[in-house]
Amino acid sequence: MPAGSCLNFQKLFSYNTMSESLKLESTAKCFGGSQNVYSHESTELKCNMKFAVFVPPQHAEDAVPVVYWLSGLTCTEQNFITKAGAQQHAALHGLLIVCPDTSPRDCKIEGEDADYDFGTGAGFYVDATAEPWKTNYRMYSYVTQELPVLIAANFNIIPGKTGIMGHSMGGHGALVCALKKTGQYQSVSAFAPICHPSVSPWGIKAFKGYLGPNEDTWQEYDACALVKKYSGPPLQILIDQGTEDNFYTQKQLLPEDLVRASQESRGVSVVLRMQQEYDHSYYFIATFIASHLEHHAKYLKA
Repeated sequence: MPAGSCLNFQKLFSYNTMSESLKLESTAKCFGGSQNVYSHESTELKCNMKFAVFVPPQHAEDAVPVVYWLSGLTCTEQNFITKAGAQQHAALHGLLIVCPDTSPRDCKIEGEDADYDFGTGAGFYVDATAEPWKTNYRMYSYVTQELPVLIAANFNIIPGKTGIMGHSMGGHGALVCALKKTGQYQSVSAFAPICHPSVSPWGIKAFKGYLGPNEDTWQEYDACALVKKYSGPPLQILIDQGTEDNFYTQKQLLPEDLVRASQESRGVSVVLRMQQEYDHSYYFIATFIASHLEHHAKYLKA
C-alpha cells in the first residue's frame, strides 16, 4: 500500500475494536440488496456518528467493490440514499455504497450551529487544526482512515477496489481524499464540486475557521493545488456541472480552475461535462448518477 494511504498501527487496532459497538439503526430491502443505516462511537470525531450503507445483492455471494459518497452542506447520511436513486444502479454493478454524515454533531462547541456553511453539517472534510474545532472536526481522517477500517471489518469488500464521489462540499471532499491518499481510491467523480476552495467564499470561511489564517496550510485541502503535485497512479476524474447552478454562477465552485490545474498534472485527467439547464439539486444528481456509477464500475470491476 502506498505510504500516503497507510494507517497507523495503533489507530488500526483502536478502529477494529470499535466495530464491536456498531449499531444497526434501520434496514430496508432494496433492489435485491438492503439499504442500512448504522451508528457508532467515532474515535476520530469523539462523538456518535451515523452512516448509511447500500449492500448490493452480490454481497451475499462474494466480495464487492466499495464506493464512498460524500454529501454537501447541511446534509446527513439520509440525503443521498433517499433522493439520488442510486441503489438500482449500484445493484446492477454490484457496488457497496457508503454514505457518512457531513460533520460531527452535538459536540457542545460554541457556535457550531450558528451558520449553515460552518460547523454542524459543514465539516468540509478537513482535519481542523484551530481551536475549538481541532478535537472533533477531523472529517478527513474519519473518511479516509476510520470509516474504511470499520467497513472492511463488517462487510465483504474487495481490497484495493475503492471509489469515492460526492456533491458540492462533498465533491470537494472526494477530490481531496483521492488526490491526497494516493493509491487508496481507484475511481473518483463529483457533482458540482467546490474545486478551488482557497479562493471561493465557502472555502475561505471554512478554511479560516478550521485551519486558521495561514493560507499556505489551506493548499493541503485545495484540489487545484493538490492536482499539480499529484504523483500517484493515473486518475480520471469525472465531473458533472449544471449550467443553471446558482453556486456555479456565484463563483463558489470553479470547475474550470481544476481543469486548468490538471493540465500541469503528471497523472490526473479531468472530464468536465457541462449539463445544460441543470441546477445544484438532487434532481440533477438523480439524472446523472447512473453514468457516475458506470464510471466507477469501469475502474473497480476491471
